Amino acid sequence: MSKPDFDDPDLPLADLFAAWPLAAAAFLARGMLCPGCPIAPFHAITDACLEYDLDEDEFRADLEMLLSEG
Repeated sequence: MSKPDFDDPDLPLADLFAAWPLAAAAFLARGMLCPGCPIAPFHAITDACLEYDLDEDEFRADLEMLLSEG
């Protein structure tokens, strides 16, 4: 089974964490409680950034860097 498209703006966080477990570290490092949240199947990165008042482009860049290293 292939991984989902990381750049898909509608990619649910639950699918992101399932495909890239290391992604949880980027969220937790910023105090984001998305990993394990019951809303994760319904929210995407955009929703999380809005909820936590983060710059989405910056967060995505950090997340991509983390995933490329892991």
